Amino acid sequence: MKTRIASWVAAAALTVSAVVATAVPASADPVPGNPNQFYAYCSVDILGVPLACTETDAEHASHICQYVLTSLGLGLDCILR
Repeated sequence: MKTRIASWVAAAALTVSAVVATAVPASADPVPGNPNQFYAYCSVDILGVPLACTETDAEHASHICQYVLTSLGLGLDCILR
């Protein structure tokens, strides 16, 4: 059972790392009034959870994202626009 939990935690950490690596806000348009948030276009799974995000301009964005600190490290919090 502990091995199964450890594998789930490792998979979640890799997923968070992959999402963070694909969404770098350096060239993204910032959200007016909130410098910590940026526009992104995200691929979502069947439940609507963002899988991979790419920075974009406000016109082509599907989500508004920001980096957050989680217990697994740096994560990406995105909301549907």
